[in-house]
Amino acid sequence: MGLCHGKPVENSQNRSQNEALPYENEPQPNSQKSKASYFPFYSPSPLPSLFKNSPAIPSVNSTPLRFFKRPFPPPSPAKHIRSLLARRHGSVKPNEASIPEGNESDIGLDKNFGFSKQFVAHYELGEEVGRGHFGYTCSAKAKKGSLKGQDVAVKVIPKSKMTTAIAIEDVRREVKILRALTGHKNLVQFYDAYEDDDNIYIVMELCKGGELLDRILSRGGKYSEEDAKIVMVQILSVVAFCHFQGVVHRDLKPENFLFTSKEENSSLKAIDFGLSDYVKPGQKYFLMLSS
Repeated sequence: MGLCHGKPVENSQNRSQNEALPYENEPQPNSQKSKASYFPFYSPSPLPSLFKNSPAIPSVNSTPLRFFKRPFPPPSPAKHIRSLLARRHGSVKPNEASIPEGNESDIGLDKNFGFSKQFVAHYELGEEVGRGHFGYTCSAKAKKGSLKGQDVAVKVIPKSKMTTAIAIEDVRREVKILRALTGHKNLVQFYDAYEDDDNIYIVMELCKGGELLDRILSRGGKYSEEDAKIVMVQILSVVAFCHFQGVVHRDLKPENFLFTSKEENSSLKAIDFGLSDYVKPGQKYFLMLSS
């Protein structure tokens, strides 16, 4: 049994269509003979002339390739600095910024910390100098006691913002850590803690030199190796001291380091232990915390 090599039969209708629609690059033959093929049943595309603009044809100018010099630009390391400046100099003033409130009910929460309730008798509050997520800081002057006449900083934490047991425990822990860490030269000095029916008052040393971030920006972000060493030695010293005491700060950033005065060689102080916690030897923390 062999293969049939007969010539395929073409009707007159198909022949007329093939004659009316010749191939694009094929010369018109003078006879009715079709294109030669080594395969007896070869059948070309029936309508090649209707697909002249197909992207599959290399000669057609399709969408050009796009070449980018840098498709994914690296993130700017100063992004957080720009956002901070926008908050400072934007439409919302620091004194008008609202403190976030919780959604949980505070019914049944014990907000009695056992601190002294004689704050008004010992200190006179001044103007606000800073604001955080759950409180604000004011300057104050001592009216009596060992600090009489001395300017201090007072962190005020409204009890109305303590809507969970965790928030209350965070304040207790912050005061406890400040009491335990007092004494290092690069750590803000803690004096005492007070309370009343509305607020918690944490009295600390007043640092008048401004934030480390402001000092960095005032120098255009440029530090010599010697100047950078002076700053970093102080930061690493206080961090090592905290770690030796079993405390992790968990919110280290230029905004949380203050200079004691405006002088260029003034000492640096670590502040804001609101997110700090105790850690045991070998214990690992996997939480991502920042303010």
